[in-house]
Amino acid sequence: MRAVVLLVPLLLLAACKDEPRFDERYDKAAKEIEARAKAMDADIAESEKADAATPDLPDPAAPSNAPGSSGE
Repeated sequence: MRAVVLLVPLLLLAACKDEPRFDERYDKAAKEIEARAKAMDADIAESEKADAATPDLPDPAAPSNAPGSSGE
């Protein structure tokens, strides 16, 4: 029974020690967000470059059908 009384606080201390501090978690999240933002910027730049490389489509032509008659 004495061993359990001594072992429980040690286990609790060991469990609390593994959890990262707020600053560490914040830095990790900030780096991850920055990496995602850079990846998004790269994707946007790539799509803009591809869009600039493709020729513009001609304006749609006027309809080839004549306007409908009024029946007069």
